[in-house]
Amino acid sequence: MKKLFLFLAATVLTASVCAQEKEVLTAHKTFDNWYLGFNGGAATPMHKWGDNGFMKGIAPSAGIRLGKNLTTVFGVAVDANAYLESDDKSLMKTRTFIDAINVDGVGTFNLSNFFGGYLGKPRRVELVALGGFGWTHQFGSIYPRANGINSKVALDLTFNLGSSRAVQFYLEPAFVFGMWDNGRMFNALSRHSKNFGYDSRSGLFQLNLGLNFKFGTSNGTKNFAYARLRDQSEIDDLNARINELRDENDNKDRRIARDIRRIAELEDSLEAAKKVKPTVVNKVTKVVNVNNNVLQPTVIFGQGKSSVDAAQMASVAMIAKYMKNHPESKILIKGYASPEGNPELNQRLSENRAQSVKDALVNRYGIAASRLTIQGMGATDELFDEIDFNRVATFTDTTK
Repeated sequence: MKKLFLFLAATVLTASVCAQEKEVLTAHKTFDNWYLGFNGGAATPMHKWGDNGFMKGIAPSAGIRLGKNLTTVFGVAVDANAYLESDDKSLMKTRTFIDAINVDGVGTFNLSNFFGGYLGKPRRVELVALGGFGWTHQFGSIYPRANGINSKVALDLTFNLGSSRAVQFYLEPAFVFGMWDNGRMFNALSRHSKNFGYDSRSGLFQLNLGLNFKFGTSNGTKNFAYARLRDQSEIDDLNARINELRDENDNKDRRIARDIRRIAELEDSLEAAKKVKPTVVNKVTKVVNVNNNVLQPTVIFGQGKSSVDAAQMASVAMIAKYMKNHPESKILIKGYASPEGNPELNQRLSENRAQSVKDALVNRYGIAASRLTIQGMGATDELFDEIDFNRVATFTDTTK
C-alpha cells in the first residue's frame, strides 16, 4: 500500500510539473487564489453508536473554510465544522447546543484539471477531492469532554458561477474518522476498544452544501490565467525594432543638434549684418544691343510643305518693298523646319522653303536674284515656343 501511495504521488507531481512546463500561468503570488467559504448540512454515524446508528441521531452541521489554490490542481484549506444538538437523540447526546467541533487542515486535488487540463479559467462543473487531518473537541455533560485527532476525506461536486467564476457552489459528501482521543469518546459511544483509524465504527458520514467566494488576484481576475508567451523569433524581431527606433532617435538627435548649430550661426550672421553700414549703389543702365539687320516679316509654311501659301504672300511683298526702298540691300533668306520627322528630310525641306521664297521675290516682284542668298537651317524648336511657328523662312539684311 505504501509503495502504491508513493507511486501515485510521484505520478501526480510529474503531471503537475509537465503541465506547468507546457503553459505559463499567472497569479502565483502569496495573496493570489485565496477563497472563503461557508457551508451547512448534517452528519450521522456510519456505525452504531449506543442508541444511534446510520441515519439515526442526525446532527445539523455548520462550517467555514479558508483555502488557497497553489496550482490549478493542488490546494490547501483550513476547514472547521460544528455539529449541533438537535434533540435528546442527537449525535453524541452531549445535551449541549454544540455536540462537537472539527478543525481540519486538508489538501485539495482538482480531478477535472488533473485529467482534463486547465482551460484558462475554471470549468462550470468540476470534481475536487479533499483529504487531511485535524483536531476534534467533544462537548458534553454525560461523557467527559474529550480532544482527539480526526481524518477527513471528501469529494466536492463544484459549480463555478458567473462569467468570472468568482463564486463556487458545492455539494460535499464527506467521511470523518476518529484516529485517536484522550477521552475515548468514540470507544465509549461504540462500545468497542480498538476501533480507531479508517474504521466505520469510529466515523461520521457528513453531507454539506457550501459557497466559496474567491478573492481577486494579481492578474486582474479571480483565478489562474494563461500568460501571453512570445517565442524567440518574436523576441528577436522586437529587439531589432527597438534597435531601429534607437537609431532613428539618435539620428533625430544629431539632426536637432546640427539645426541648433545652424540657427546659432545664422543668428551670429544676422547680428554681424546689423552692424554693417549700408552701401550706396549707383544705378547702372543696362544697354541692350538690338539686332537691327533681322527683318520682322516671316513666311510660315504648313507641315511638310515648301510652297508659299497665298496668305503668306503679304510678308513676301513687304520684303520686296523694303528691297526696292533700299536698292543697296542684300537679303539672306533662312529656311527652317520643325523638329518632327527625319533630320535629313527636314534639312532638305528647310532649303526648299528658302528657295520658294526667293523664287517668289524674283519671279513675282522682280527682285534681282544676285541680291538674294538662301540657307537651309534644318529643324529647330528654338525660334518660337509653339512648334508650328518654327516652320518658317526669315529675312536678314546682310548689308547692315
